[in-house]
Parts: sequence; structure tokens; C-alpha cells
Amino acid sequence: MFDLDKWQEIFNSIGKHPMRTILTAFGVAWGIFMLVLLLGAGRGLHNGINHQFEGDALNSLWINPGRTSIPYAGLKEGRRIKLTNEDYDYILDQFDQAESLSGKYFLRGDKVVVYQDKSLSFSIQGVHEDGQVIESLEIRKGRFINQTDLEETRKVAVIGGFVERDLFEGEDPLGAQIVLDGASYKVVGVFHDPEGENTMRRIYLPVTTVQKVYSAHDALDQLVLDAGDLPIGAMNRLEEEITAGLKERKLIAPEDRRALRIFNMAEEYQNVLGLMRAINGIIWVVGIFSMIAGVIGVSNIMLIIVKDRTKEIGIRKAIGASPRSIIGMIFQESIFITTIAGYIGLTTGIFILWALNGVESEFFRNPEVNIWLAFSATLVLIFAGVLAGLLPAIQAARINPVTAIKSE
Repeated sequence: MFDLDKWQEIFNSIGKHPMRTILTAFGVAWGIFMLVLLLGAGRGLHNGINHQFEGDALNSLWINPGRTSIPYAGLKEGRRIKLTNEDYDYILDQFDQAESLSGKYFLRGDKVVVYQDKSLSFSIQGVHEDGQVIESLEIRKGRFINQTDLEETRKVAVIGGFVERDLFEGEDPLGAQIVLDGASYKVVGVFHDPEGENTMRRIYLPVTTVQKVYSAHDALDQLVLDAGDLPIGAMNRLEEEITAGLKERKLIAPEDRRALRIFNMAEEYQNVLGLMRAINGIIWVVGIFSMIAGVIGVSNIMLIIVKDRTKEIGIRKAIGASPRSIIGMIFQESIFITTIAGYIGLTTGIFILWALNGVESEFFRNPEVNIWLAFSATLVLIFAGVLAGLLPAIQAARINPVTAIKSE
């Protein structure tokens, strides 16, 4: 039942000491605000990291040639290692774990691409048909490079969304002829890549066509394979086996780490996830201790309130007030302060995250917090506020009326 007199007493107590009440409420609000803000920031960091990995297959190995740093088999150090189509066939034949495999040939620097009267510079890469899976490309129009394109060294091109926007300006690019270094290429597809702007300003050609036009041999700048759902342990073993096999083929010393540089995306992603788990743990520790500090503040203030109202409580008990009513009065004030302050902290934190929602950087995107988690944390804080008022309430209920009335 609603007790108007009791609420009037609570507001009178709060009104007599506004600064004390404000500081107490601030401690509670700050605790829940920091928890919400830190959890949202942690999610924003997690989203940013995930976005960095969206553009490529997560369970992949990226094989890059280098130079030997150790003499081996009668060959001097400093020898430049080259990847070829034979290495592509070797991995494809020997390692069934490779669900997708693509060689890459990069044209150095941006190349001028001409369409009608427009000339713009874009990045050009030669790839195999599995390049679509490796790069996690979404085909918006047409198709990607296929096996027939590779076998017949066709002059076809798959362009990024920004290439379509800037070069064709609303015109349908499918079937159009673009000119690169004096040679015409037919546009057969348009792709979208969540990785970002750099990839969307790229043009893919059949790797065999690029090799024929620009190198006259079967060299590859990079080999990339995707192992599907292979566990991280098996992925690491696959990396070791491929490294050993290629070193044997290329006459590279087994201990030479510079001749072949293999980037294990799966291992890197697991390391990043481990770092994120550690950061989230720190966030929870900081947030929880901020909440605890607020609850301790409530407990201390309630103790002070009981001390200040000792004489009043003694009079209440002298005229027949029960210990239950005394405890209820202290509890109610504690719950009221904690609830209002917790709600202010919760809404303020959510508002700040909402304001930051449009802020995006390389490693920070869409900060957000699970609303039910935040609400649950607030309820826990309110419950903790109730417990914080328990000791002062019990102390108030045990006050001797005679002693309390004589106190100054």
C-alpha cells in the first residue's frame, strides 16, 4: 500500500541534504554508466575487428615468395623464390584440405582503364575462379571468372562496385568493353566486397590472361587457399606441411624463414579473439568495481542518515513504531536513490552509445550494448543497493529509544 507520509519523510530527508544525496546518486549512476559505456565500446571494437576480417576467407593461408637467407644444396643465399602454376597444381593435387585455391598476379601500381571518353586508374589482379571465395566477394551482376575463361585465356573482366559507379556512371556495364594498356576486355560481372573501398576499386582478370599478356611465363605473385571449417590445430599442421613441401620443391633450407612467408589467417583471427576476450574481461572487472563503489557509497550514506536521524528514530520507537517499519523506511530510501540513479546512468550510457553509433573507423564500428544485459545489470545494482541499506536499517531498528532521545 502506498504510504504518503513515509514518502514525504523520504523526500524531506533528501531535501535536507541535497549535496549528499546528489553525490551518492552520482556514484551509483556513474557505476552503471561506465559499465554500459565500456560494454558498448567493447562491442564496437569487436565489430571493427570482425569487419577487418570480413573481406577474406577466415580459414585461409596466404603464401608469398621471398628471398633465401641461408645457403642450401649448393645454392647461395639471397636467391629470389618464385611461385608458378606448377606450385598451384601441386597444392591442388597434394592437399585435399584446400577447398578453394587461387593464384594471384598483381599488376604493379594502379592502371589506367578507358571506357569511351573516360579514363580512370584502378587496381588490377589476375586470379583463378576460386578467387571469389578467397576474397568473400558477392556478385551483384553477371558472374565471376570461370574455368573456361582460364583455359581459353579470355579477355574478360569482373569489376568492383566503385569501378562501375565511377567509370560507367549509371550505365549497365555488363557486356561493355574496357581498354587496359591497349587491349580490350569484356565486363562479365560486378562484385561487392564488405572489406571496403580499396577492394571495390579493383578489377579482376583471368590469371592466365594476365600471365600471357604481361609476363609471357607462368609466374604467380601469391597463392591463397581456403580450408573451409578445418579446426585451428589441423590448420596449423596444414601450414607446416605446405611449407615443408614448397621448401623441398624450391630447394630452400628447412630453417629458412625468409624464403617463404605464409600468413595463417585462422591463427591470426584466433589471436585477435583471445585479445578481445581479455579486453572484455577487463571491461567487466572495471565496470563491476565501478558499480561496487557506487553501492558502497549508498551504504555509507545510509549509515550517516541513520546517525543523523538517531533521535527521530528513537522517538518513533518510543511512541510504538515497530522495527519492521523502521527497517522499511531506511530500505525504501535506499531503493529509491539507487533506482533513480541507476536509471539515469543506464539511459545516459545508452544515449551516448546511440550518438556514437555513426562513428566508424578502421577498428571501431557500431558500438552497442545488449539492452537486456544493461537492464539486468541495473536490477543487480538496485538489489545491491537494497543490501547496502540492510546494515543501516538493522542498526536503526536496534536503537534504544531512551539512548536515542538523549542523543544530540
